[in-house]
Amino acid sequence: MTEQLRLMAVHAHPDDESSKGAATMAKYVSEGVDVLVATCTGGERGSILNPKLQGDPYIEKNIHEVRAKEMAEARDILGVKQEWLGFVDSGLPEGDPLPPLPEGCFALQDVDEAAGRLVKLIREFRPHVVTTYDENGGYPHPDHIMTHKISMVAFEAAGDASRYPEAGEPWQPLKLYYNQGFNRPRTQALHEALLERGMESPYGEWLERWHTMGRERTLTTYVPCGDFFEIRDKALIAHATQIDPDGGWFRVPLDLQREIWPTEEYELAKSVVGTSLPEDDLFAGIRNN
Repeated sequence: MTEQLRLMAVHAHPDDESSKGAATMAKYVSEGVDVLVATCTGGERGSILNPKLQGDPYIEKNIHEVRAKEMAEARDILGVKQEWLGFVDSGLPEGDPLPPLPEGCFALQDVDEAAGRLVKLIREFRPHVVTTYDENGGYPHPDHIMTHKISMVAFEAAGDASRYPEAGEPWQPLKLYYNQGFNRPRTQALHEALLERGMESPYGEWLERWHTMGRERTLTTYVPCGDFFEIRDKALIAHATQIDPDGGWFRVPLDLQREIWPTEEYELAKSVVGTSLPEDDLFAGIRNN
């Protein structure tokens, strides 16, 4: 292709872009790809997960503003563009029975109506590739599942002039992927490598309960991006309310990660171009067309 390649990553909350596919995005930015993160909600109902910041009255009162600033810092670290779709965080319902979702939240929106905002952004940015979550949301947070739903509608509708005519000139993305960076083969490989080296693994419990986490996904695409793992981690740490820099997320040395599993994984969900699986590039079948 003679035009600049464009990638759109659709995420539910600020911080999701840094924990799912961040090294991939940084790699493509380094290659001159135009990358845009579409963030569905502001993360207003997210818990403060960093124990060092829990109980801070300013953060608790101004969580929306704080998370927006964190997103801006992470965006700059990754070198990506970013747009807010403007929906309100649904929160993660807990308890038995589960409480109802809060009125007006993202997960309670009409899917077709909500997808219109994403269609508009797709038609403005004109991505060749879109990444999002699978039908389980990656994990069953209501906002992640809703992100999947509007992404599927928008991918199909963006190129159809008869749908959402108010959203701009039609544009058909060529490929749609599900983020699958949290997969069993990767987790097992890193777990075993840590134990072989006499190190503690943070993955033991994950592997023990993996059978309860739904069906195994089909990994179709392995993007080599080990050189960008450090940028990924810096972006994630920028979301200070959401991640403990001393926590389990960072217990696996980067050199070991690069040696054992230097890729991020995706599941090709839709493609209107020919490609051969497995792939090592989200733009396979597009670059040479």
